[in-house]
Amino acid sequence: MQLKKVLTLRTIVATSAGLTLSSSTFVAAVQVAGFLAGDAAWLAILTGGLLCTTAALCFGELNGMTPSAAGIRLYFSRAFNDQLALIVSMLYMVVIMGVIGAESYVLAQVLNEVWPVVPALVWILTMFSIVTALNVLGVKIAGGFQNVLTYGLLLSMLAFAFIALVKVNFQLTTPLGTGNAVGLVNAVALGVFLFVGFEWVTPLAEEVTHHRIVSRGMLLAIGILSVTYALFTVAMTATTPREALAGSPIPHLLFARSILGDAGVAWMVVITLAASITTFNAGLISVSRFVYSSAREHVLPPVFSKISIRFFTPWTAVLAIFIIGLAISIAVLVTHRYLVLVNIAAAMESIIYALAGLAVIRLRKKMPEVDRPYRIPGNYIIPGICALMFTVLALAVFVSFPIVLLYIALGLLICTWYVNVVVPELKRRYQAQKAAAKPRRRLMARESSKSD
Repeated sequence: MQLKKVLTLRTIVATSAGLTLSSSTFVAAVQVAGFLAGDAAWLAILTGGLLCTTAALCFGELNGMTPSAAGIRLYFSRAFNDQLALIVSMLYMVVIMGVIGAESYVLAQVLNEVWPVVPALVWILTMFSIVTALNVLGVKIAGGFQNVLTYGLLLSMLAFAFIALVKVNFQLTTPLGTGNAVGLVNAVALGVFLFVGFEWVTPLAEEVTHHRIVSRGMLLAIGILSVTYALFTVAMTATTPREALAGSPIPHLLFARSILGDAGVAWMVVITLAASITTFNAGLISVSRFVYSSAREHVLPPVFSKISIRFFTPWTAVLAIFIIGLAISIAVLVTHRYLVLVNIAAAMESIIYALAGLAVIRLRKKMPEVDRPYRIPGNYIIPGICALMFTVLALAVFVSFPIVLLYIALGLLICTWYVNVVVPELKRRYQAQKAAAKPRRRLMARESSKSD
């Protein structure tokens, strides 16, 4: 049984943007501004968006060559080798789930500020349950839900930015004052986190109405997000004291109160809920497809490859992501280590994008005859820039936050163990079941021919 081709460009843009539009991005945006001397956060954000555009172009070419729910794992497997592809993609999947954990923490802080009586875990469990049910019922329903939330959220953020900038008469102090070069590099590196996950729309390649929709959707999402983030961040830091923003896990709530009072807080709570739901929903849509495709190819237990006969959705994979996401969210609520997850995601994202640039270069040399519905112009210039710049940004994160390097190294060790020990065992069991099934099929065929 196959997945249904029902997704349009509007839903792909909403899904690509929706996974990045999380409440934790408000915290990251304040960190970006903190690295810079003046009101130049917009410059770091637009630079990060431009760099992510080079990555989107690389993913567009890779997706055109191999449109599959396996996405990143398949690209890297063909460009490098199966082992590296599995290790990196599995670690990346865990990091994406970590982003959801950071998101749940910020959401808990916002809701605790407004409704301290209701435990934060109740809100998280409720939203996870709703989004999971929507995903089990069908990707078209979940996609329609994603459209409404994402576009409403973008419009609300732009409205907030415009209202705040009107209050200061659009006057900014040193809009080009970036300070030193090290601060700018760190700001751009963290600015990449604002776009984390835009490429996780590639696992939906088997469910789009046209194969080019995925690449177009990623580029449109990055463009829209770049402008929205830049305006919102500049407005936030121009109207609210930076010291207050930097020391709070809910800077966007402080910003809302400073410009619209209690009405602004209520509006921002709605925005936060929408941002969290879009992250949960887009994460479930994309990561569940990755789990499904991996199980289909016998690198995860086969139970995750099951598809609902009625709704044509990988329901076991969706439920597995629900359980894992909830567990990570509870762990973050207990430890309060949400900023570590933000920086891990920024570093891992940079590593993935650097590998995407290298994959384009390698596949052009390794498989020049393969049809490419979309080919990046300029020969190797854009893939080369992508690989080089994101390598530098990953190193910048490691230098600024050594603990991030430690966590990623530990994750690589665990994933390497899984790929070298567990995956061969899964494939051995599959081959044994396949071999055992052959005699039964032959016997059935003989009995059928005798009865005829």
